[in-house]
Amino acid sequence: MICVPPTSATAASYRRLAAMGLISSVLALFGCDQQKVDEAMKKAGDAAHATWNSVKPDSQLFKGIVVGESSEDDVRKQAGRPEITWEEEDGGRRLEYPRGPEGATTWMVTIGADGKVRAIEQVLTAENFARVRAGMSRDDIRRLIGKPTKVEAFALKKEEVWGYRWWESSQEKAFFNVHFDADGKVTHTSRSDERLQGG
Repeated sequence: MICVPPTSATAASYRRLAAMGLISSVLALFGCDQQKVDEAMKKAGDAAHATWNSVKPDSQLFKGIVVGESSEDDVRKQAGRPEITWEEEDGGRRLEYPRGPEGATTWMVTIGADGKVRAIEQVLTAENFARVRAGMSRDDIRRLIGKPTKVEAFALKKEEVWGYRWWESSQEKAFFNVHFDADGKVTHTSRSDERLQGG
């Protein structure tokens, strides 16, 4: 038998699996008692805490965060590190919390120049999708609706498609797709059923 040392990616996967196992054990022991879960997670360390933040229900993600009062540090302690932080022209910041790849929500937290939470919004909505226009850049789309659930490249069409899983209705998920040309500009959007996407 030959033992191959794990790559950093493999080691990270092992750590993630171990953290997931720990989280499963904690949830089995304490169920929905958030205080006991938080205490156990504090003892488990950063890896377990980050994993818990990635899988905790949306209803728990910003629990205790108060618009106009809570700070960016408060948000990061409760929800973890954002996927990306956008600097705003007015001195504020926009923190992105996508819930994919299996989730169907993406949260943006707007921090004012004073360091206080100005707004928390779920951005995968029909209203935001209607704001997508031809000619917008990848950065424009990312700032508007966040990280895509999946990215597909079509070499023959010279096209890249970002797909966003979202709740099209209270009962049904679908994909909103943004199509980019070779220059990274939006050409059009489309819709597809989740079942056709392997979701």
